Amino acid sequence: MESRPSPGPSADLAEQFAAAIAWWRQAGVDCDFTDSPVRWLQEVDPDDTATHAEVLKTAPRRAEQPAPPPLPRMGGERANWPTSFAEFAPWWLAEPSLGPPARRIAPRGVASAALMVLVPMPEAEDHDNLLSGRHGTLIANMQRAMGIAPDAICVAAALPAHLPHPGWDSLRTGGLGDVLLHLLALAAPQRLLVLGMDILPLLGLEKRRGVQQLPLNDRALPLLASHAPDNLLAKGIARAQLWQRWLEWTDTR
Repeated sequence: MESRPSPGPSADLAEQFAAAIAWWRQAGVDCDFTDSPVRWLQEVDPDDTATHAEVLKTAPRRAEQPAPPPLPRMGGERANWPTSFAEFAPWWLAEPSLGPPARRIAPRGVASAALMVLVPMPEAEDHDNLLSGRHGTLIANMQRAMGIAPDAICVAAALPAHLPHPGWDSLRTGGLGDVLLHLLALAAPQRLLVLGMDILPLLGLEKRRGVQQLPLNDRALPLLASHAPDNLLAKGIARAQLWQRWLEWTDTR
């Protein structure tokens, strides 16, 4: 059987050209390209308002995202806040606006205590009792050295649960300070020891160590501020400075 000879140079040039164009069109290429640069972004004369308006009309627009809903105020409705220190612990453990309820730890101790200790947060190892680890041991040792009986102290945390990196500024604007001031008013201690500089702005106070007066209802609560428990454990000089300030603060001579 004779093979059919392939089209050679004698084939009709117009047919070859048409076939090539058809092949490229089927491949989806129906434009010609040049080596000359082409300006993709149209320049608009700022004085040509008609052209400018047409460009804005045809320009793709990003879909507008709805604004996120505002976060609820920490503590919820103030009318529902506890009215006694005994009521505060169950409320602290269950109030939805204070975050996830898992691993929340309530304050411990008594109202009208000789000393209330306020720390930034529970320890990571806490389960049922606040400050059941190294921080709690530190405070218990301080309590014995201060000559304060176990039933004459109250211990509380500014946060319901342990957080590795709390955003103190957002917590302050979110209303946590008002909740803490309410707790202090219910606890009504004779003195307040704040261990953690980040707590002070929540109470409306200057962020500095030493003695301050905290306006609380119709009284001024004496307050001594120092380093957080982690820093006290890590730095002997910080513990020594706190002890010296405590002796000066409580000197009744």
